[in-house]
Amino acid sequence: MRNSVRRSGLSFIEWLFYLVGAILLLLLAGMVAKGQSVPTANGPGQVQQQGYREYRGIRLGMTAAEVRAKLGEPALKSDEQDFFVISANETAQIAYNAAKKAMTISTDYTGGVGAPDYRSVVGEGMLLQRPDGTAFKMVMNDAERFWVTYSKSATTPSIVTITIGAYK
Repeated sequence: MRNSVRRSGLSFIEWLFYLVGAILLLLLAGMVAKGQSVPTANGPGQVQQQGYREYRGIRLGMTAAEVRAKLGEPALKSDEQDFFVISANETAQIAYNAAKKAMTISTDYTGGVGAPDYRSVVGEGMLLQRPDGTAFKMVMNDAERFWVTYSKSATTPSIVTITIGAYK
């Protein structure tokens, strides 16, 4: 029996979010499997991170209407998420919770063009370098209940993905 995206009831954007989420989970699982800890922004002996909390004025907890007022009309939109094409090298996906408030902000920079320096996103220290050429780092901000990741693919051209997500 053949399966298709249309028959499954999931849109392209939903599949894209699932893919990005799966990649992030695999990277995190790889860190745990190697015995590496995920750094926290306010752990013992660490200074609270003052870095990356928003994208183009979009913050976690904003309503879909507030997001659209700042970024304009999305290329694809639904009650659950919006997909914005900012430029030829930059896209953004905003996922909303049941209360229609932003719970995840993910941006992609093709070729790294326009991407902020990783240190301004996840702080000082090196990115986790994989043998395949990918680079990754995740920081948890327990005080404000969010996490941020910086991921650079090994593809040509490379893609830098920055994701901010809320947690309970």
